[in-house]
Amino acid sequence: MFTGIVEATGILADIRRQGNESVIRIHCPRLDLSDVKLGDSIATNGVCLTVTELGTDYYCADVSGETIDRTGFAGYRTGQAVNLEKALLATSRLGGHIVSGHVDGVGRITRRSVLGSSIELWVEAPAGLARYIAEKGSITVDGISLTVNDVDGAAFKLTLVPHTLKETTLDNWRPGRQVNLEVDIIARYLERLLTAASEPQQGGLTLATLAASGFVK
Repeated sequence: MFTGIVEATGILADIRRQGNESVIRIHCPRLDLSDVKLGDSIATNGVCLTVTELGTDYYCADVSGETIDRTGFAGYRTGQAVNLEKALLATSRLGGHIVSGHVDGVGRITRRSVLGSSIELWVEAPAGLARYIAEKGSITVDGISLTVNDVDGAAFKLTLVPHTLKETTLDNWRPGRQVNLEVDIIARYLERLLTAASEPQQGGLTLATLAASGFVK
């Protein structure tokens, strides 16, 4: 699990294609790797990847065909900057929101405006994700926990402050760029609970089964 608070940016230093899969190497001298070991997870542009090789200033990870199909990785090239976050510790501050690192879809930046020292962006999400995106709710964009400030159909607006622009890849985002999106996990579970509540229940604990077992008189 992650929080969407980016710890550092890195560079996609190498991509080795292996059929429909890839092995990538991330050069990340600004990310503290002293507490990272093989098998740990690092969110890379919002995608939870497992560390398969580790150096003092880099790590390698396998990118499955499923990940390539469902994220922006298919279009990534060497030299590209990426947002990085190590997995959440139980003692960490939850500065953003609960992020799984499982990308729900790819969005596209449609508009960019300068508002004083901040930047305003509009992002078009896949139509199927629109119902999970709410004004003043949270969304993860390329691994960054951000607040939705307005919604128009499947499009949503973000207002980005100077600190976020400085510490992430956001300052390079322009209209046409594709970004990885992960909706708020709470919205997904609420939808499932509401859907399940309207479905016929099979089995489970009921008063009838308790009575039949002698627990209710």
